[in-house]
Amino acid sequence: MTDKTIDHVALTVRDLPGMTGFYRDAIGLDHLGGDGETARLGAGNRTLLELRRDGAARPRDPRQAGLFHTAFLLPRRADLARWLRHAADTGTRLTGASDHGVSEALYLDDPEGNGIEIYWDRAPDRWTRNGDRIEMFTRRLNLDDLLSVADGPWQGAPDGSSLGHVHLQVGDLDQADAFLVAELGLTRTFDAPGGAWYGWNGYHHHLAGNTWNSHGAGMRDKGMTGLAEVVIRDLGRASQTITDPWGTPFRFL
Repeated sequence: MTDKTIDHVALTVRDLPGMTGFYRDAIGLDHLGGDGETARLGAGNRTLLELRRDGAARPRDPRQAGLFHTAFLLPRRADLARWLRHAADTGTRLTGASDHGVSEALYLDDPEGNGIEIYWDRAPDRWTRNGDRIEMFTRRLNLDDLLSVADGPWQGAPDGSSLGHVHLQVGDLDQADAFLVAELGLTRTFDAPGGAWYGWNGYHHHLAGNTWNSHGAGMRDKGMTGLAEVVIRDLGRASQTITDPWGTPFRFL
């Protein structure tokens, strides 16, 4: 839908083998390579996540600015249903399950506390629009109905999976808005108490920010685990890196 998109996210982790195994076995990403200090994971030979080992890093502070969740987008509803059955079979604990109107989403945390969303999108012609605004909501997801469309066993994230969006924790919504609109060229698509959502070229959101846990947060502590950088595919800005008001790098490919 757009010439700009989130390419992948990098996380700083303490336990590289354990985190690699989690994203491979629980989430279903392919281990695409690494060098002993890093691991690249993705789907269809496309990197969606990079893990960077720092054994001295302190555990992330959930009140800091940084990552709220990384959202992996699956191509079909049946793919999400297959993953849900896989999660149930392997005892993978969910933290939430929601129907957002534009999408259906499942939520969980990785072993180091980083939030994850796994979702699929309803067709854009089913989204309710009012100019640039796109209606979204949070309602209970009918898990039994979702499971009913599972058409086979989970065999890992299918080709066509992508990093659909990144949801950030920020210290102030006005500062976040100025950065996301002016510096990244995003359009504000939706608001909720304590949060705002932004997309490129009509998508419901590629990035979002909230202050639910992080209101008033200052610059991030670079000595902690968590979000290392967000990588955006934008040929017009390739090789540039900018940082948000809380020190999170955004690098362009």
